[in-house]
Amino acid sequence: MNTSTKKSIFTSDTGKSYIFPFILVTSLFLMWGMAHGLLDVLNKHFQVAFTMSKAQSGLVQFSTYIAYALISIPAGIFMKRYGYKKGIILGLLLYAIGAFGFVPAAFLHSANPFLLALFVVACGLCVLETAANPYSTVLGPNESAAQRINLSQSFNGLGWVLGPFIGGQLILGAAEGDTMALTKPYLILGAGTLVIAILFFFTKLPNIVETDDTPVSAADKAPVKSMWSQKHFVLAIIAQFLYCAAQTGIFSFFINYVMELDDTISKVQASQFLAFGGMLLFMIGRLTGSYIMGKFRPYKLLAFYALMSAVAMVLVIMQAGKLSLYALYVSFFFMSIMFPTIFALGVSRMGAYTKKASSYIIMGVAGGAFAPMLMGYIGEQVMAIGFIVPLVCFLFILFYGLKGYKM
Repeated sequence: MNTSTKKSIFTSDTGKSYIFPFILVTSLFLMWGMAHGLLDVLNKHFQVAFTMSKAQSGLVQFSTYIAYALISIPAGIFMKRYGYKKGIILGLLLYAIGAFGFVPAAFLHSANPFLLALFVVACGLCVLETAANPYSTVLGPNESAAQRINLSQSFNGLGWVLGPFIGGQLILGAAEGDTMALTKPYLILGAGTLVIAILFFFTKLPNIVETDDTPVSAADKAPVKSMWSQKHFVLAIIAQFLYCAAQTGIFSFFINYVMELDDTISKVQASQFLAFGGMLLFMIGRLTGSYIMGKFRPYKLLAFYALMSAVAMVLVIMQAGKLSLYALYVSFFFMSIMFPTIFALGVSRMGAYTKKASSYIIMGVAGGAFAPMLMGYIGEQVMAIGFIVPLVCFLFILFYGLKGYKM
């Protein structure tokens, strides 16, 4: 091969390099990964700082993930009218406003102002996630779009690792009575988002031209009577909702579970286990997922991963010492490919309804708003019992991988 003529994955057909715009777009993946990773530290901190029950601390996730159900459609409308660049800047500004909102919240000595600030941050995240994925795919040749999106997603995984680690050090590791501990990581994130917003403002980005329908094969061009008549699509919405419920619940109560399993483990140590045990395996699963999926049919892989996740939850509920702890770690790996796989199976052969179907499946993220409160209520006395919730979720996903995906 003549490598001298090989085109970079960041070079357009006209020869223009998009490496700097790609770096900026990829930074968005990192920023929202860190924001989501911090939530799992806040959940534990709120139980102590505001004497909240486990079910009440689930409001941390509720205030974040409910924004996805409320803002997803308005975010899409805004970007359709004003463009993706303005949408990204709006998302970054909302993110910054919410992050800096932690400062006045710290003086009010109540959980509610923090929850409101988290909701504003989540509104910004929702806008950013709506824009970042399509932008990542157009910043270079079409044939290397998958490479770029996978590279960007790997930084999202890095953000999930860094979030619990930074939060554990600055929040859980703070001196008792430090009322400003909660503000420290969010001040860093707020300042970072403002810098990125300024860079986006002065950076020229390519326009994204959208069409009403983007069939990927001849079969996808077949007319569909009604979007809601497609059972595999309707079941995908349910599966995605339950996956996000399971993921958020496991992430949220990891620290609680580990500390109950071994009372010699501190909050800071538990947050480190979350970052460099669970989240690192989740990141590895994301990085290796596309390669493994090239060897097996997606529905078979989804079914196998769901089965392994269900087995892991049974071991977690049993509280069998280190075996249960390792099972909890392993579940992070097996969860990693579920969201994109369910999404792909759900929109398959939806023809002209593909884009609309996509928006409904993505709204399944709202499942993360409800599971932590339910898990906290069930596991108030013994956290392990609360993991029955993700067990039920994984069993439905197993069904979807075996039967539900069929058209």
